[in-house]
Amino acid sequence: MTDQAQHPEGDIPGKPTSASRTTLSHIMTHSDTNLLGTVHGGVIMKLVDDAAGAVAGRHSGGPAVTASMDEMVFLEPVRVGDLVHVKAQVNWTGRSSMEVGVRVLAERWNESTPATQVGSAYLVFAAVDADGKPRPVPQVVPETEKDKRRYQEAQIRRTHRLARRRAIKELRERRAAEGYED
Repeated sequence: MTDQAQHPEGDIPGKPTSASRTTLSHIMTHSDTNLLGTVHGGVIMKLVDDAAGAVAGRHSGGPAVTASMDEMVFLEPVRVGDLVHVKAQVNWTGRSSMEVGVRVLAERWNESTPATQVGSAYLVFAAVDADGKPRPVPQVVPETEKDKRRYQEAQIRRTHRLARRRAIKELRERRAAEGYED
């Protein structure tokens, strides 16, 4: 893709990956903990969705809603007093959908040690108009080799999402035709 990439269905110019990339940072407190005393996974998931939603809205130039979350991975526990950084960027775009990749890093709020990756996720957002109907989004223009790799990996994830959805639909139709109620 070039910097002058155009949307396949119109004259919407493409946007570089860096145009909407963002980082959301938050200090974890006692109110964020679970019964084990570490930060609740749901708190991290909300931060992930918030950062990804901001990126999707910035890239699409308007409202975007979460359509799915893939591969939310928790690598390390997050503790009270950790400064969590949620880094998000658009990896891939379709006609009205966008895959946003998110990395979650944590560091002690009062130490100068490097941040550690504690999680990652991939979310799909759909850009919507005022009536909640899908609207076209600018194509993402990968800028670096890492961006290009992420774009290609996102295409693979999309292919797998669609194949999984199709296989489940076919299985349910087959079971219904055989008289099974789900």
